[in-house]
Amino acid sequence: MNKSAGYGLACVLVSVLILASAWSQEEMTNVDRSAFQNPQRPSSVFQHDPHNDAAGIEECNECHHIYKEGKKVEDESSEDQRCADCHELKSSGREPALMKAFHINSKGCHQEKAKGPIMCGECHLRK
Repeated sequence: MNKSAGYGLACVLVSVLILASAWSQEEMTNVDRSAFQNPQRPSSVFQHDPHNDAAGIEECNECHHIYKEGKKVEDESSEDQRCADCHELKSSGREPALMKAFHINSKGCHQEKAKGPIMCGECHLRK
């Protein structure tokens, strides 16, 4: 094989590896923690669709909730908003602080159903 063909093949292989890597991470998402200035842990790794399939979650508002006058509104969803749009870094009245809201929503559900991770390092994966 001549030198230029070897370089061409190497370029194609590298391109395929880069594309495969990018595609495999497309499903991987992290919980948005941009509201925290100095987070102590890495963002939680969360695969939305596989999680909901495994948990049998069909309605978005099971996690993406809206409260009005202290009561959860069953027919509305906040899926088009960030959690930080409603929850502040510190508690405000009956509304829990952002970090507590994250943990109540995910860890609380895991504890209630006795399924899923509940320890810090099980969600906040260090690289």
